[in-house]
Amino acid sequence: MQNASSGKGKAVIYHPPRQADEAIIHFELANLLSEDQTLALNTRLGTLTLLTQDTASARPTVLVEQQFTSGEMNILLPLFQNHPHYCRYEVILASFNTGTVTEAAIERYRLRLQEAQFAGVWDYEMRTVRNVLSRARLKLRDFGLEISSILETGYLLIALPMRRVPRDI
Repeated sequence: MQNASSGKGKAVIYHPPRQADEAIIHFELANLLSEDQTLALNTRLGTLTLLTQDTASARPTVLVEQQFTSGEMNILLPLFQNHPHYCRYEVILASFNTGTVTEAAIERYRLRLQEAQFAGVWDYEMRTVRNVLSRARLKLRDFGLEISSILETGYLLIALPMRRVPRDI
């Protein structure tokens, strides 16, 4: 089972890459992928690739690749960067709406969500993010990953259970 932190720690700040060598970000995602697998996120092309090391040829091999929209990318980045901990709603919302996450943006969206909760329009405030997140979830299934919602807290990356192949009797 995945452990979630209390959320009282410092939020991960994402700044989009500015140099050519920062266009591809690699994530190992301990406990979600096998040790020989790595996710490569190309922020310029919007592609996520699952790579493994081919032991025979010592070359990386592509297992899965998917294209993501900019909105989906803005949701995935903080999820990957916060792993193995959950990503708070205000971090996801700040990343989705601004593309960059700063402490000031996180605080602004935290207050916005608190006001929406008080006014009874929290679901309306999060609707667009949930719609985009739903599309990203479908694409992540090919990677064996799922985005799990933690009630009144945020989202967490988890591994999908292994699919059982029916055996002939």
